[in-house]
Amino acid sequence: MEREQDSDPSSQQDRGAASEASRVLILRDPKESWKRCSLAPLRGRADVRFVTFRPELELDVTGRVLLDPHAPVLSAADVGRPLFLIDSSWRRLPVLRRAVVGEFVARSLPALPTAYPRKSSTFEDPEQGLASIEALYAAQWYLGQAKPEWLDGYHFREAFLELNPHLAEAPPTVEAPGADAR
Repeated sequence: MEREQDSDPSSQQDRGAASEASRVLILRDPKESWKRCSLAPLRGRADVRFVTFRPELELDVTGRVLLDPHAPVLSAADVGRPLFLIDSSWRRLPVLRRAVVGEFVARSLPALPTAYPRKSSTFEDPEQGLASIEALYAAQWYLGQAKPEWLDGYHFREAFLELNPHLAEAPPTVEAPGADAR
Protein backbone atom coordinates (compact mmCIF):
# COMPACT_ATOMS: atom_id res chain seq x y z
CA MET A 1 0.00 0.00 0.00
CA GLU A 2 1.16 3.50 -0.78
CA ARG A 3 0.45 5.82 2.14
CA GLU A 4 0.06 9.52 1.51
CA GLN A 5 0.35 11.78 4.50
CA ASP A 6 -1.52 15.04 4.32
CA SER A 7 1.43 17.25 5.14
CA ASP A 8 -0.45 20.51 4.90
CA PRO A 9 -0.31 22.51 8.15
CA SER A 10 -4.10 22.80 8.11
CA SER A 11 -4.53 19.07 8.67
CA GLN A 12 -2.80 19.05 12.05
CA GLN A 13 -4.75 18.84 15.29
CA ASP A 14 -4.37 22.60 15.73
CA ARG A 15 -7.59 23.96 14.27
CA GLY A 16 -6.28 27.47 13.66
CA ALA A 17 -7.23 30.18 11.21
CA ALA A 18 -9.23 29.30 8.14
CA SER A 19 -6.69 31.11 5.97
CA GLU A 20 -4.19 28.25 6.19
CA ALA A 21 -3.25 26.49 2.94
CA SER A 22 -5.28 23.51 1.74
CA ARG A 23 -8.23 23.96 4.05
CA VAL A 24 -10.05 21.57 1.70
CA LEU A 25 -8.71 18.17 0.67
CA ILE A 26 -10.52 16.34 -2.13
CA LEU A 27 -10.04 12.69 -3.09
CA ARG A 28 -11.03 12.44 -6.76
CA ASP A 29 -12.05 9.42 -8.78
CA PRO A 30 -9.94 9.37 -11.98
CA LYS A 31 -12.90 7.74 -13.77
CA GLU A 32 -14.84 10.99 -13.44
CA SER A 33 -14.44 13.49 -16.28
CA TRP A 34 -12.98 16.92 -15.43
CA LYS A 35 -15.29 18.35 -18.11
CA ARG A 36 -18.35 17.36 -16.06
CA CYS A 37 -16.78 17.90 -12.62
CA SER A 38 -18.45 20.61 -10.54
CA LEU A 39 -15.16 21.13 -8.66
CA ALA A 40 -13.04 21.81 -11.77
CA PRO A 41 -13.11 25.63 -11.30
CA LEU A 42 -11.35 25.16 -7.93
CA ARG A 43 -8.22 23.62 -9.48
CA GLY A 44 -5.14 25.72 -8.84
CA ARG A 45 -6.45 27.36 -5.65
CA ALA A 46 -3.94 27.39 -2.77
CA ASP A 47 -6.65 26.48 -0.26
CA VAL A 48 -7.77 23.34 -2.13
CA ARG A 49 -5.73 20.19 -2.68
CA PHE A 50 -6.84 17.40 -5.05
CA VAL A 51 -5.53 13.85 -4.65
CA THR A 52 -6.30 11.34 -7.39
CA PHE A 53 -7.43 7.91 -6.19
CA ARG A 54 -5.21 4.92 -6.93
CA PRO A 55 -6.01 1.38 -5.72
CA GLU A 56 -2.85 1.27 -3.57
CA LEU A 57 -3.49 4.67 -1.96
CA GLU A 58 -3.92 5.17 1.79
CA LEU A 59 -4.80 8.81 2.39
CA ASP A 60 -4.37 9.96 5.99
CA VAL A 61 -7.02 12.59 6.74
CA THR A 62 -6.45 12.87 10.47
CA GLY A 63 -8.06 15.97 11.98
CA ARG A 64 -10.34 16.69 9.02
CA VAL A 65 -14.13 16.71 8.69
CA LEU A 66 -15.25 14.10 6.17
CA LEU A 67 -18.53 15.02 4.50
CA ASP A 68 -20.69 11.89 4.76
CA PRO A 69 -24.47 11.96 4.23
CA HIS A 70 -24.98 9.26 6.90
CA ALA A 71 -23.10 11.03 9.72
CA PRO A 72 -24.29 13.50 12.37
CA VAL A 73 -24.92 17.06 11.12
CA LEU A 74 -22.14 19.67 11.20
CA SER A 75 -22.06 21.70 14.42
CA ALA A 76 -20.12 24.50 16.10
CA ALA A 77 -17.66 21.85 17.33
CA ASP A 78 -16.51 21.50 13.69
CA VAL A 79 -15.63 25.17 13.16
CA GLY A 80 -11.98 25.56 12.19
CA ARG A 81 -11.45 21.95 11.17
CA PRO A 82 -10.29 21.51 7.58
CA LEU A 83 -12.72 19.73 5.25
CA PHE A 84 -12.31 16.47 3.35
CA LEU A 85 -14.53 15.50 0.43
CA ILE A 86 -14.63 12.41 -1.77
CA ASP A 87 -15.55 13.34 -5.35
CA SER A 88 -16.94 10.30 -7.15
CA SER A 89 -20.15 8.74 -8.32
CA TRP A 90 -22.29 7.28 -5.53
CA ARG A 91 -21.70 3.83 -7.00
CA ARG A 92 -17.90 4.16 -6.72
CA LEU A 93 -17.87 5.87 -3.32
CA PRO A 94 -17.23 2.67 -1.27
CA VAL A 95 -14.15 1.90 -3.41
CA LEU A 96 -12.62 5.32 -2.80
CA ARG A 97 -13.66 5.33 0.86
CA ARG A 98 -11.40 2.32 1.50
CA ALA A 99 -8.36 4.53 0.77
CA VAL A 100 -9.20 6.87 3.66
CA VAL A 101 -7.28 6.32 6.91
CA GLY A 102 -6.63 8.30 10.07
CA GLU A 103 -8.72 9.84 12.80
CA PHE A 104 -11.27 12.12 11.18
CA VAL A 105 -14.73 13.39 12.08
CA ALA A 106 -17.60 12.35 9.78
CA ARG A 107 -20.34 14.96 9.40
CA SER A 108 -23.34 15.53 7.16
CA LEU A 109 -25.27 18.55 6.01
CA PRO A 110 -28.90 19.38 6.78
CA ALA A 111 -31.24 18.19 3.99
CA LEU A 112 -30.78 20.40 0.92
CA PRO A 113 -32.16 19.98 -2.61
CA THR A 114 -29.62 19.73 -5.42
CA ALA A 115 -29.76 21.66 -8.66
CA TYR A 116 -27.52 19.14 -10.42
CA PRO A 117 -29.51 17.03 -12.91
CA ARG A 118 -28.66 13.48 -11.83
CA LYS A 119 -29.44 10.68 -14.24
CA SER A 120 -28.04 7.32 -13.20
CA SER A 121 -29.51 4.37 -15.05
CA THR A 122 -27.38 1.83 -13.17
CA PHE A 123 -27.40 3.06 -9.59
CA GLU A 124 -29.93 4.88 -7.42
CA ASP A 125 -28.65 8.24 -6.17
CA PRO A 126 -29.36 9.05 -2.52
CA GLU A 127 -32.34 11.32 -2.03
CA GLN A 128 -30.22 13.96 -0.27
CA GLY A 129 -27.18 13.73 -2.54
CA LEU A 130 -25.60 16.98 -3.72
CA ALA A 131 -23.11 17.84 -6.42
CA SER A 132 -19.64 18.01 -4.84
CA ILE A 133 -19.39 21.80 -5.19
CA GLU A 134 -22.85 22.21 -3.64
CA ALA A 135 -21.84 20.09 -0.64
CA LEU A 136 -18.53 21.89 -0.21
CA TYR A 137 -20.10 25.35 -0.43
CA ALA A 138 -22.94 24.42 1.94
CA ALA A 139 -20.51 22.95 4.50
CA GLN A 140 -18.47 26.13 4.48
CA TRP A 141 -21.64 28.23 4.78
CA TYR A 142 -22.91 26.28 7.81
CA LEU A 143 -19.48 26.64 9.43
CA GLY A 144 -19.60 30.42 8.94
CA GLN A 145 -16.91 30.39 6.25
CA ALA A 146 -18.88 30.73 3.00
CA LYS A 147 -16.91 31.56 -0.12
CA PRO A 148 -19.51 32.65 -2.71
CA GLU A 149 -16.84 32.89 -5.42
CA TRP A 150 -16.46 29.10 -5.27
CA LEU A 151 -19.84 28.79 -6.98
CA ASP A 152 -18.87 31.22 -9.78
CA GLY A 153 -17.86 28.48 -12.24
CA TYR A 154 -20.75 26.17 -11.34
CA HIS A 155 -23.23 25.94 -14.21
CA PHE A 156 -26.19 25.34 -11.87
CA ARG A 157 -25.22 28.06 -9.35
CA GLU A 158 -28.35 30.19 -9.71
CA ALA A 159 -30.70 27.20 -9.56
CA PHE A 160 -28.92 25.86 -6.45
CA LEU A 161 -29.22 29.19 -4.65
CA GLU A 162 -32.87 29.55 -5.69
CA LEU A 163 -33.60 26.11 -4.22
CA ASN A 164 -31.65 27.03 -1.05
CA PRO A 165 -32.11 30.81 -0.69
CA HIS A 166 -30.62 30.96 2.81
CA LEU A 167 -27.27 29.93 1.31
CA ALA A 168 -27.23 33.15 -0.73
CA GLU A 169 -27.39 35.21 2.46
CA ALA A 170 -24.54 35.96 4.85
CA PRO A 171 -23.53 32.80 6.72
CA PRO A 172 -24.31 32.43 10.40
CA THR A 173 -21.73 33.57 12.92
CA VAL A 174 -20.38 30.36 14.35
CA GLU A 175 -17.59 30.18 16.92
CA ALA A 176 -15.57 27.14 17.81
CA PRO A 177 -16.08 25.87 21.35
CA GLY A 178 -13.72 27.66 23.72
CA ALA A 179 -13.22 30.62 21.36
CA ASP A 180 -12.70 33.90 23.17
CA ALA A 181 -15.76 36.13 23.18
CA ARG A 182 -14.94 39.63 21.96
